[in-house]
Amino acid sequence: MNKNLQNLNGVGPSKVFLPEGPYLTILDFLERRFPRGTRAGWENRMLAGRVFNQEGQSLRPDAPYLPRSIVYYYREVVENFVIPFQESIIYEDEYVLVADKPHYLPVTPVGPYIQETLLVRLRQRTGIDELSAVHRLDLETAGLVMFTKQASSRNVYAQLFRNRLVDKTYLAVASYSDEHAWPIEYKSRIENSQQFMKMQDFEGDENSITQIDIIERIRNYALYQLKPLTGKKHQLRVHMNALGIPILHDQIYPSMRAYLAPQNRNYDKPMQLLAKSLAFTDPITGQEHYFESHLKLQWPKIDLIDQS
Repeated sequence: MNKNLQNLNGVGPSKVFLPEGPYLTILDFLERRFPRGTRAGWENRMLAGRVFNQEGQSLRPDAPYLPRSIVYYYREVVENFVIPFQESIIYEDEYVLVADKPHYLPVTPVGPYIQETLLVRLRQRTGIDELSAVHRLDLETAGLVMFTKQASSRNVYAQLFRNRLVDKTYLAVASYSDEHAWPIEYKSRIENSQQFMKMQDFEGDENSITQIDIIERIRNYALYQLKPLTGKKHQLRVHMNALGIPILHDQIYPSMRAYLAPQNRNYDKPMQLLAKSLAFTDPITGQEHYFESHLKLQWPKIDLIDQS
């Protein structure tokens, strides 16, 4: 990547493709393409050297429009909130870094979250500019996330997840159910629903599999062990909800709660889902890896006993 397009305070540039269109300048296009911004705002960003062409050269407000090219730009950081939980690094070698992500912290920049993301925090903390996540966890899910430290090796490790060569174990707290003969292997077809953000089970060929068992029961709640054999979006949340035991404090399943901006969130009831462990054979070193989260879930009003 051109030096002008390196990460800025841990955040990489965004990019937009320029289609065919009736624009005289790139500024004309940016004003139309991003209506939430203003022409003056984009003009100031260009004058500050925060908009570039694909060769890494900064673009002035009068730069002519060139269809079928790419423009890179740095987003304006306007975060006025801090996620009040801290990540930790539990392993690091020449190629990978494994971190424990707290609840409510996104893995990568998205929506209003830019600086307050696991990736950006770790880039700033370690100084590793090429740090990149090779898989994702939902914002409200806590636990292990693996990163590569070199751009050249990212795809090698990402293939482990694509080819299902990583053994992943999650823990979840939900209502106890005696309607199933535990352990079970739940299979379904998960697709996008018509509701914003939600996924849904549909009829058709199965594309998602989760092995589910109960580890412990206290009163009307249970600690479940979840082993996803596939990686569909919201898979564990959808499957637990389909079984009639949605994960405790899930804000999407079974019903969508009102969305709150980060600065207005209540952080005292995180969804009780934890990415507990990762195990795989390192594709470069051949080393057998097993990592376990140091975080814990909570029973309602009762601290969860560490199951490790």
